[in-house]
Amino acid sequence: MPVIAMTQEAGTRGSEVAAGVAAALGIESVSHDLAERVADKMHVKKSLLQRLREGKASMFEKLATSKAEIAVFTAEEVLSLASRGNILIRGWGSTLILRPVPHVVTVRVCAPMALRIRSLMERLDTDDEDFIRDEIERSDAAHAAAMHARFNVRWGDPLLYDLTLNTERVSIASCVEQVVALTRRPEFQETEASRAKLANLALEARVRAALHADPRTADIHITLAAEGGTLRLRGIVESDAERRAVAEVARHVEGVREVANELKSMSRR
Repeated sequence: MPVIAMTQEAGTRGSEVAAGVAAALGIESVSHDLAERVADKMHVKKSLLQRLREGKASMFEKLATSKAEIAVFTAEEVLSLASRGNILIRGWGSTLILRPVPHVVTVRVCAPMALRIRSLMERLDTDDEDFIRDEIERSDAAHAAAMHARFNVRWGDPLLYDLTLNTERVSIASCVEQVVALTRRPEFQETEASRAKLANLALEARVRAALHADPRTADIHITLAAEGGTLRLRGIVESDAERRAVAEVARHVEGVREVANELKSMSRR
């Protein structure tokens, strides 16, 4: 059950590569669908998330929207989708979220600025080159800032990906062939260990989302680690009440069989 995480720069025709790979492997491809799921959990409009991702949100929208909340719910959705298998996830930090899982293929699609401008001008049926360039630069800056803030990495660093494709020199068909071939290599086949890694990450993400969604624990920042259904909680909380609340929320998350509560309370009220 192949799982592919793909990132692309605007105007690189990455969506065509993704569609071709999905068709060749007979798997699902998701990107914009994720916005709807995350927006529903945050109780905001999908269009707001899109503006934030593209660097087009107003200052008020940026101040009123929690980046931490977006990150928590996005990770939950990405890992949930990946756990199903037979899927290609495009964007949303999926390449970084899923990179720790050995059987996930991570791909970056890129191209020189001139080609990207030409591609978007044709797609949008416009001859306003300056406008397109501004849009691309805005999008690049927004994605680079988001990746640095969330993962402390440089967006586009080739060491973050298993495969980097330049659509100026490699045709869409050849790009598709390269990705499909990689999914069939021995090093990207599922193993018991790789499935367990994905399951543990997915469980941790579900617990973080549950904690964030509960008013009693939304602002509590702790370390948690899942291992085969056992959840270990570590960190410092303000009170015994918070310590109990975190454990209670965690216990009710699907997949949690046991909670090892190692949280320390600053007070004994």
